[in-house]
Amino acid sequence: MKKRRTGEFLVVSSAGEVVRAFVPNRLPPVPPLVISSALRNLLDEAHLELGRLDGMSAVLPDTSLFLYMYIRKEAVLSSQIEGTQSSLSDLLLFEMDLVPGIPVDDVREVSCYVDAMEHGLKRLRSGFPLCHRLICEIHEKLLAKGRGADKKPGEIRTSQNWIGGTRPGNARFVPPPPARLGDCLSDLEKFLNDKPRRTPTLLKAAFSHCQFESIHPFLDGNGRLGRLLITLLLCHEKVLREPLLYVSLYFKQHRQTYYELLQRVREEGDWEVWVEFFVTAIRDTARQAVETARVLSEMIRTDGQVVQSLGRISKSAGRVFDLFTKRPILTLPAIGKHTGLVPNTVGSVVRALESAGLVREITGGKRNRIFCYDRYLRQLSEGTEL
Repeated sequence: MKKRRTGEFLVVSSAGEVVRAFVPNRLPPVPPLVISSALRNLLDEAHLELGRLDGMSAVLPDTSLFLYMYIRKEAVLSSQIEGTQSSLSDLLLFEMDLVPGIPVDDVREVSCYVDAMEHGLKRLRSGFPLCHRLICEIHEKLLAKGRGADKKPGEIRTSQNWIGGTRPGNARFVPPPPARLGDCLSDLEKFLNDKPRRTPTLLKAAFSHCQFESIHPFLDGNGRLGRLLITLLLCHEKVLREPLLYVSLYFKQHRQTYYELLQRVREEGDWEVWVEFFVTAIRDTARQAVETARVLSEMIRTDGQVVQSLGRISKSAGRVFDLFTKRPILTLPAIGKHTGLVPNTVGSVVRALESAGLVREITGGKRNRIFCYDRYLRQLSEGTEL
């Protein structure tokens, strides 16, 4: 196939060096993507798996339970791709103001990702378009606290940035100069909103993610925001009713290939290989999310039967167990606060759940003890281990 031109390289001066900055062409690609029979089958499989995942929303005993944890799993995974050293357990501890020994700066970044996702979804569901302004709002939430808070959250950069290397001259990739960002973002916004013509959702997500990463419009947080936009787009276009997809798991597991294929689009115009990789990521993570939901639902059902067999405290134990399925890491005071049970009852119930092998104390101390729903948290954390 003839090499496709996906943009132009401009010679610019940055940090006292002359470098080649890439300015991507507007989307969709020209000439159009070549959809082979293999890619068509892959697209069909991905749509099928996304449909199954979306269908889980209707049959899960408590969709909010899975939604709460899946958003946090995606936040952890996407941040880990950028080198953040925070686990899912760290994030849950942070959200309870329990931070002994966890990387506070790292986990604060992950917490901001959750805030950014929730803000974006809320705005889209209120009828706000997926546009330049919303992208800036989400970025402001993403970099609100922790590292990056001094990198102009919510503001398009006015200086040259680069990816890889210690300076522009030895960078792996140099995005567009600031003067070209307005046009690049305007073109991307039009494409996201089907102007001049409609693009199927999965292809739109694949194209726009690569495009956003090439534009790199902010001083920091571009990678996380670009991955966050994938989920927002799928929800905005009603492919998913809820953000139950943690696609960053696949990108983390294939991190080197992920970066290499993004660069291959810029240098060689190979959209086909990038789209194949992207659609595979969607298909496989949707499939895994469905399986995780199935395993967790069965786990909760069977463990709930154990709780019901605890005799006279079974009713109180049921309330505590239900709380653990929503918040897998808890302290005794937190349990009392959320269930309304008195301290003595909370203590008795938690000891019973420990004896039954359902919860585990994770500090090893006698004071300020923290308990987790162990099997449940381990299943959810799969892929997020550091």
